[in-house]
Formats: sequence, structure tokens, C-alpha cells
Amino acid sequence: MGRAESLEGKMSAQDPSDLWSRSDGEAELLQDLGWYHGNLTRHAAEALLLSNGCDGSYLLRDSNERIGLYSLSVRAKDSVKHFHVEYTGYSFKFGFNEFSSLKDFVKHFANQPLIGSETGTLIVLKHPYPRKVEEPSIYESVRVHTAMQTGRTESDLVPTAPSLGTKEGYLTKQGGLVKTWKTRWFTLHRNELKYFKDQMSPEPIRILDLTECSAVQFDYSQERVNCFCLVFPFRTFYLCAKTGVEADEWIKILRWKLSQIRKQLDQREGTIRSRSFIFK
Repeated sequence: MGRAESLEGKMSAQDPSDLWSRSDGEAELLQDLGWYHGNLTRHAAEALLLSNGCDGSYLLRDSNERIGLYSLSVRAKDSVKHFHVEYTGYSFKFGFNEFSSLKDFVKHFANQPLIGSETGTLIVLKHPYPRKVEEPSIYESVRVHTAMQTGRTESDLVPTAPSLGTKEGYLTKQGGLVKTWKTRWFTLHRNELKYFKDQMSPEPIRILDLTECSAVQFDYSQERVNCFCLVFPFRTFYLCAKTGVEADEWIKILRWKLSQIRKQLDQREGTIRSRSFIFK
């Protein structure tokens, strides 16, 4: 492998030898890293990696928690996982490793490291996602242009982008009719929570539509630790994680999903009410 040129996948037009000889602070050198995306949000990182990346694609971005903390966003099949990278002022900490300089940190990624999450997923970091991507200068010409609806105003143009938070991992689930507990592989994508017999199963056992879910909360009724439940009109699903941290992560992202769904529903209801008022 070449030096910094191969480390950054030839994504920086700057001479790599100049990158490491500068006297600026390490944090400032991040600006020259081709796969550092600055203040890109978690939501936008997931959209980029899911739409244009592939398994093993990754990027580095600022964490919104505090200065000096960064997030490594990694695509793992059909989901995106996020890992903390901490800059202490003199080193970079990632997982169990600590790197004395940004150069050493980037060299580590050039060797395509294998990382594992708490859910047991193993990911090989293979494809740094570039900050600057060349776009094709190809545009279509408008041939048909007419209004499909009338009477609508700019207040009707409410964005309703789907939530993109993703998560996956093994959870132990209580059965519906027979109250036995079985370990299943769960995936959370958009507004659907799916569970499979195991991680290798191609088809889900069931798909839960989170737009029908009314609550997600810790549960202490099952005499099991790290247990939480999802409340649906037709049934309450009881799930248990391996650790309390993992259970808390599932609850947080599921509650966030429900809050996004409610916001979208409130926006639609507001639009309908305003439209009915106009036509009265």
C-alpha cells in the first residue's frame, strides 16, 4: 500500500506528504481527511450509506454530544451502526485501541479492520465513503407540466421524509400462545420491526408495523432482566436483551421512531384540517 494516498483511497487532491507535515492540531487535520464529513447528522449519514454505500462502507463525522467526540458510521448489510471515536487532545481512542496521531488512526483503517458490536454483528471496514462525490451533469428536459390538484397552498408542502434510524441484533422474545422464550434476530428499518429465526434466515417470521404501536417501555412483570415491551392493539410483545445497555438502546431508538411517526401524523391531520377550512 502507498502511504496516505492509499489510506484515503485517493480521495484527497492534496499531496499526502504535506498532510502529515503540517504543524496544525490533529483535530484540524481531519478537514483534509477525504472520508470526514464534518457536521453531517446521524440521519443524513444513514441516508447516504443506505442509498449509495455498500456493506462495509463507512464515514467519520462530528458527534452532537460534545466537542472532541466523533462518530464512525458504518453500513452493515441493510442497517447502519454508529461507533464513538474520541479525540483526547493528544490521541484518538476507538474501541480498545488508542492512536497517538491521526496518521496512525488512518493507517489502522487502511488495513480494513474487523469490528464487532454489542449485538454480535461483525463488520469489515472496507470502503471509506468520500465527502466529495462527482455528480453527473445530466438533466432531463420538461415535456409535460400541469397541476394535478387545485386549491392547495404552500402550507400544504409539509415534508414527510421517513425516519431512517436502523438497528439490528438478537433479542429473546416471549411467544404469543405458548409463553416460551426464544431467541430471534431483529431488524429495525424505517417503520418496520422484523424478526427472523436467526441472522441467516432470508424471510422474516413476522413484520411489526410501528405505526400501530402505542408504547415502548421497560417491563418488570416477566421475572426476567433487561426486558421491555411493545404495546400494540392486538398484542403486547415482550422482549429481552443480553444487557441493560442494549435494552436501553432498543427502547431509545424505538421511542424515537414512535415520536417521528406521531409528528408525521400530526402534520397530516393539520394539513387536512386547514384544507377542509379553506373549502368550507
